[in-house]
Amino acid sequence: MNLHAIGIDLGKTVFHLVGLSHAGEVVVRKKFSRTQLLRFTANVQVDLIGMEACAGSHFLGKALREQGHEVRLMPAQYVKPFVKTNKNDFIDAEAIAEAVSRPSMRFVPIKTDEQLDMQSLHRVRERWIMRRTAVVNQIRGLLLERGITVRTGRCHLDAALPNILEDGSTPLSGTLRCLLVELKRELEQLAGHIEQAEALIQRAAQQSEACQRLDAIPGIGPLTATALIAAIGNGEAFRKGRDLAAWMGLVPREPSTGGKQKLLGISKRGNGYLRKLFVQGARAVLQFREMQSPGLRKWLEELSARTHYNVVGVALANKLARIAWAVLARGEAYRPPVLADSLTGLQMEPV
Repeated sequence: MNLHAIGIDLGKTVFHLVGLSHAGEVVVRKKFSRTQLLRFTANVQVDLIGMEACAGSHFLGKALREQGHEVRLMPAQYVKPFVKTNKNDFIDAEAIAEAVSRPSMRFVPIKTDEQLDMQSLHRVRERWIMRRTAVVNQIRGLLLERGITVRTGRCHLDAALPNILEDGSTPLSGTLRCLLVELKRELEQLAGHIEQAEALIQRAAQQSEACQRLDAIPGIGPLTATALIAAIGNGEAFRKGRDLAAWMGLVPREPSTGGKQKLLGISKRGNGYLRKLFVQGARAVLQFREMQSPGLRKWLEELSARTHYNVVGVALANKLARIAWAVLARGEAYRPPVLADSLTGLQMEPV
């Protein structure tokens, strides 16, 4: 059987497949298990196989590529406009098959096992951090109900909690003391898990030449470098650094119409975790901008003189993302921006 495009709607155990001919007509409509699906695709000739980028898509994409197929993953929001009528699994598969053949469609690169491992490590670490924050807030709330206030911040709670538990004069019942001891033990366990995860990330960054190059950029450390490589690899999915910054949601939203441009706050699209890391790194650079290279320091001073501090932080995060793309995509080492003469102004590295 020779098909032009196949769209696969993914599920946990059931997969719906629709095949289109070169004329765009539906000629195959089948439902498979994962084993049946791979057996079917092994005996079919097709130009393109499309899937939505979601859980399980990278595994199945690699399995189909091993069979010799051209596999492309797409963001789900880009497939939705091709759904013609009410939603069901076969209609979704048909929309995927039609969307994958569009020349202007944007695709998601299939991640390697190393990228998936690092992405999983970051996600688990982030969940542990959120859980630790929830436990800290719960302890502070329980103490506040008994008239004991602790300053905001985990370090203040870590310093005050042992003394509160050991002080017999504090108005705490035996039940509450037992609960606080258990919550304190949970905090210690979470702290140990987070330290182990960060040690693994640090080790992976030391063993990666790309991470070492990214680590030279101000505001980017092992955490941001490994998260960026896990998300975009070598950056080949983006034509330029501006595309990466837009994908991370670090560019203004634009509802322009009638020939009049109107810019709003940042779009906050794409990978929110990466955006958070880059904004935090940018704020750290702003805090210690006197220690930066002359070119970057001059650029920050001029921008800070005419706009708000938070706007400067986001603008710097945008610039750092573009520089990171240039370092990854071109395989070059980071070169700090330099000052030019007064006629040409500040010369930044092209990204």
